[in-house]
Amino acid sequence: MFALYKKELQSYFYSPFAYIISALFMLVFSLSFINGISNMDSNVFKFSFSNIFYNNFFYFIFMIPLLTMRTFAEERKNSTETLLLSAPISIFKIVIAKFSAVATVYFSMMVLSLFFPLVAFLNGSVILSNLFCGYTGFFLWGLVCIAIGVLISATTDNPILAAVLGEAAMIVIIFLDNFTRSDLIQSIPVAEKIFKWFSTEERFVGFSQGLFSVADLMFFLSLTFVVLAWTVIVIEKRRWSRG
Repeated sequence: MFALYKKELQSYFYSPFAYIISALFMLVFSLSFINGISNMDSNVFKFSFSNIFYNNFFYFIFMIPLLTMRTFAEERKNSTETLLLSAPISIFKIVIAKFSAVATVYFSMMVLSLFFPLVAFLNGSVILSNLFCGYTGFFLWGLVCIAIGVLISATTDNPILAAVLGEAAMIVIIFLDNFTRSDLIQSIPVAEKIFKWFSTEERFVGFSQGLFSVADLMFFLSLTFVVLAWTVIVIEKRRWSRG
């Protein structure tokens, strides 16, 4: 499994693809950082970096399908999927290896963004609990989106289509989170409770406030695992259908 993980990771960093996405990520983060400074009323640099993730989640998650679109769709497009599935490794390990490679790229992007909290720390103050929880929550949020992107890539042989469908899935996630706050759902207590329980945005709010919740941690990890399990089922079904 490690050999496949290494191969997938190299496919990102041996091409300009990962660097372009990372540059876009840093651009959005830096613009938000600069905007946060310019809107301050005093010379004391003190604000929550979780707000940057929260306010720009729409832009950040739209980069994820660009990372996941090639995971399985390109294998089918290049007719290398059969060779991959015939390797002496389980489908589960193949999915985990590809997922882990994308997650590593995503993690490296977040590590690069630590430059801004460092600048804030050297020139002002940083609430470390908020910083840690904000980064943790956003990384977990991203893992769910990566798992969804990998699942979508496993259903098509066109990387571009996988990216488009992935972007559509990201829109649905945002829509459901916004729908949870609509007057219709708010007027139905039971529905409101159910939607809030499944809302990824609601789960991130606690992290953004510097509150580390085991329940929210397990929610993100469980949802990621469930989506990856669906991916395994999709690929296994396709393999058995081929005989």
